[in-house]
Amino acid sequence: MIRMIKFSPAALLLGAVALLAGCERPPIDSVQSGFRGTGMVQVYNPRTMAVQIPQNQPPAPPPPAAPDGPKAKDVFQNVKVLGDVSAADFTRLMTQITAWVSPKEGCNYCHNPQNLAEDSKYTKVVARRMLQLTQHVNNDWKQHVAATGVTCYTCHRGNPIPANVWFKPVERDNKSNFIGDLAGQNLAAPSVGLASLPYDPLTPYLKEDKPIRVYGTTALPTGNRSSIKQAEHTYSLMIHMSNSLGVNCTYCHNTQSFSSWEGPPQRATAWYGIRMVRDLNGDYMEGLTKTFPANRLGPHGDVAKVNCATCHQGAYKPVYGAKMAKDFPELLTFAGSKNVAAALPPPLSEAMRSVLYFDVGSAVLQGEQAKGLAQLIASMAGDPKAVAVISGYHSAAGTLDQNQQLAKQRAFTVRDSLLAAGVTEARVKLEKPQSAEANLAGEDPAARRVEVKVSN
Repeated sequence: MIRMIKFSPAALLLGAVALLAGCERPPIDSVQSGFRGTGMVQVYNPRTMAVQIPQNQPPAPPPPAAPDGPKAKDVFQNVKVLGDVSAADFTRLMTQITAWVSPKEGCNYCHNPQNLAEDSKYTKVVARRMLQLTQHVNNDWKQHVAATGVTCYTCHRGNPIPANVWFKPVERDNKSNFIGDLAGQNLAAPSVGLASLPYDPLTPYLKEDKPIRVYGTTALPTGNRSSIKQAEHTYSLMIHMSNSLGVNCTYCHNTQSFSSWEGPPQRATAWYGIRMVRDLNGDYMEGLTKTFPANRLGPHGDVAKVNCATCHQGAYKPVYGAKMAKDFPELLTFAGSKNVAAALPPPLSEAMRSVLYFDVGSAVLQGEQAKGLAQLIASMAGDPKAVAVISGYHSAAGTLDQNQQLAKQRAFTVRDSLLAAGVTEARVKLEKPQSAEANLAGEDPAARRVEVKVSN
């Protein structure tokens, strides 16, 4: 016999109140970024922001030092990056880097206290390269960091190892997989916000240069590689970017047409940011693999790499756009790259051939070179049958692997610009990096070029 238990309305109300008391009502704030009714709105949780904002407040800069006086290279030994700044500015920056990177360990984190000039500690070798990386970002990636720039604090925030670096993840065990290749999905990984999307959005897009696309721009089978599988990998990267910046999709995309570039300017900024991260991982981080001890490498023996969260750490702009770099001008200019742009020859723009020149150590086209790229894009857009064959060149001097990597990144810059402008993948072909004429120095502009041959 089943006995029915009746509850009074008052008891039901009290029970509901008790149940809801254990839940947290989310008082969400929203900021409209487009016309009403178009879904262009950013959503923020005030309680999350209450934690986030104090964590993104930059420290006060130290008083400026005297820019005159003897240079650092004339006072200190083995100064390879900042030798041309004054000794006072050099000491000021070193003191600040200690506070930014190793406040507990102090100078001894990088230096041998018995001989500060020697390079016996791997951390000093890495720090020197990271100074060059910081200068490179501020000098050559203004399309992403603009005049705000970055400093060592942007990533480190008082930690010797930045909180948000990544290694290639360990592959899942497929021994008990009876339903085929799951393509890294259905793991609810933190890297993709516990979604069932592919758990590694970083290796294919922030280390390699796999195409980031949801749907194709041409009908099958004309070079259209887009598929549901590829779209899901793209979405995994978008989740990473959303979590890293603390924003939703409409921060970069136009909800009326997500593929359209006629929307928030942040989409172009993000486009350059993806290519900047690839550049940093390929040309700076991976080159340090043999410098790090085994305990600092990942499960595959790879070096720690950067991603969007490394700098942003949950904020739409790192440290909410605080212009820290302006207080440290020695971090704004890449050593050896002064006046290089003025020495570049003008871009060549012919009917069937274009040549574009790059600054030393840079994979970014600026000034007249960017105008030359725009002419190439217009030419390709005006002839739907035209096919572009892109060749990156590098110097015959220096390290071959590094030269080839930089030549490849420069070729990618031109290729990706064409694709972003709507030129289909089938009309853009890449050739292997090629060496410029024999014995050219790295400072010769002819060795820092990309050639594009156009044919019908």
